[in-house]
Amino acid sequence: MTEGLGPLGLSSEDLAGCVSCGLCLPHCPTYRVTADERYSPRGRIALMRAVEFGLMEPNHEWLKSMDTCIQCRGCETACPSGVQFGSLIADTQAAVVENKRLSIKLRVGLGLVKRIYLLKLGTYFLAILQRLGLLNSLGVIPSYLPLFRKRNRSGKVKDFDVVLFTGCVMEAWMPEVHDASQQVLESFGVKVIRSGVKVGCCGALHEHAGLREEARHLSEKVMSRMPADSLILVNSAGCGAMLKEYGELFGTDKAQMFSNRVLDIHEWLASRITEVELPNLKGGPVVIQDPCHLRHVQKSHMAVREVMAPFVDLVEMDDEGLCCGAGGSFSLTQPSMASQVQQRKKVSIDKALDVSGADVVLSANPGCSMYLRAAGYKVSHPMEILSGYCNSESSSIETTSRGN
Repeated sequence: MTEGLGPLGLSSEDLAGCVSCGLCLPHCPTYRVTADERYSPRGRIALMRAVEFGLMEPNHEWLKSMDTCIQCRGCETACPSGVQFGSLIADTQAAVVENKRLSIKLRVGLGLVKRIYLLKLGTYFLAILQRLGLLNSLGVIPSYLPLFRKRNRSGKVKDFDVVLFTGCVMEAWMPEVHDASQQVLESFGVKVIRSGVKVGCCGALHEHAGLREEARHLSEKVMSRMPADSLILVNSAGCGAMLKEYGELFGTDKAQMFSNRVLDIHEWLASRITEVELPNLKGGPVVIQDPCHLRHVQKSHMAVREVMAPFVDLVEMDDEGLCCGAGGSFSLTQPSMASQVQQRKKVSIDKALDVSGADVVLSANPGCSMYLRAAGYKVSHPMEILSGYCNSESSSIETTSRGN
């Protein structure tokens, strides 16, 4: 990165790359709901330049402009100049984090995801409260948490082919997605181990909040505790994007070599889908929702379609992958803005559901899934749908060739 001389330490090249053409505006969820340039990519870059070049101090309104960026990075996909807005906003958040007060709710949440045993213990007590009728929905938190879960097989297979990264939130709240993912992978003849709680959180939420040192600490733990030289598959779009950007975060060959071993699970499966016998009958229609970090960062959203198209009728939305509003912790820190963004997304989802007759939305990211479920939609991870074919007697997945 080419460092600037100002207080934000931003890349002069990236700051200069934005020519203010405005092609990013229709793809920015916060601009779409406010029509305010302060909440657009080019507006935020103009404000970054002003602080970096000493033309202004980062006051309250300036910080609000930065804090209300969901970091969906849809602007990167739309930008003809290839401006790396993700790096600019992440570096800005890291530079000014001391100038703002993170909410207690966010601090507690980020602390819990670093300590997954505590997160699981808290989840257990939340489940008890739900069953006693003392607690209903908490927004993005699953509305009905199971009390007991069977233990997974984290790191217990000596001879394995791939590591399934389990992270923090999904490890505690959505382990059924990991079960489904492992079942699908094993149906391809692959031996799988899970990263588990000892590896823990990837640091994505901390990086998005500007807590870069905490993100680095978690990232270093992940890299040091993962098996060396093994292929790493990820079923969470946000985690996969973070793991793939460790090389950029650290700027070392070691970190880049780690990132090179990371694949979204759909990327891996897409290259092998021709190895399976397809079902005689496809399932019904499902609406597909692209998590931002799968579409705009990993650019792997088409792999989901390649994997799922032989098994279900995929229904596209008409919004070109506009963000749902979840944005990691964004729905907690900016609930009003997130709700406005979500309302736009609901219009597209409802239209797709009505036209197709579908009743399920597919999403490959836990944050998106929980936020859309809280809005009343039935949401499944693609691996949950696909694993059903692994179990079905009438339409099972059978590989015509084996190996990874």
